[in-house]
Amino acid sequence: MQESEGGVVAEDVRRRLLRLLASGALRPGDRLGTEREMAARFAVSRATLRSALVPLARAGLLERRTGRGGGTFVRAATVAREAAERLGLPERLEAAGHTAATALLASVVRPATEAERDTLRLDGDARVVEVERVRYADGLPLSLDLARFPLDLVPGLLDRPLEGSLYAELAATYGLEPVTTEEEISVVHARAREARELAVPVDAPLLQVVRVAHDADGRAFELSEDLFRADRVRLVARGTTVSVTRR
Repeated sequence: MQESEGGVVAEDVRRRLLRLLASGALRPGDRLGTEREMAARFAVSRATLRSALVPLARAGLLERRTGRGGGTFVRAATVAREAAERLGLPERLEAAGHTAATALLASVVRPATEAERDTLRLDGDARVVEVERVRYADGLPLSLDLARFPLDLVPGLLDRPLEGSLYAELAATYGLEPVTTEEEISVVHARAREARELAVPVDAPLLQVVRVAHDADGRAFELSEDLFRADRVRLVARGTTVSVTRR
């Protein structure tokens, strides 16, 4: 059954919501509440409230989510990310007019795992620098990033600023720049910790991007696993064949 846009009362609720959006009182990602909560807030019936939300949802201003933690939310702007990206995320976000921020979760030097040694072509006793961060776009979580670098290529990296672009830091301090990148993209579901860091429900879809970057000499200097909120990112491929799998 097609939803109605309602009458005068529904139109008044829509105008009130639009004023809240225009004033900045409601920001991207804000939760307005359940139908019951919103109907009480605006002193209207739930049927009228639903009618008021229809054109706002159609216009892409609001989105309604079901399940635990559901309700009506202000839709966040999506971020375009190019497949096989060679720019740092802050540079890409700022170039597209988004604000960028980073929260450092952990950084450590540890022995490389067998998989890391195989991918990065490391010796058996090699160590890696591991950096885990949450990246934000326009004040909302965008991705949870886990990057690993061979320690012998980036000595002292943990003493450097890690909240900005790691690619900019690698280029300026170590002369390492991604000339070629290989990426494998999968659709996965958020586990409890990932959901908490990215502010999404458990089992929400995430885009997992596993990336290996090589410098001009063909050395693999980065192995990263980035988990992007599927509702906040658009993958763009220009002259690149991208394989996407679902797990």
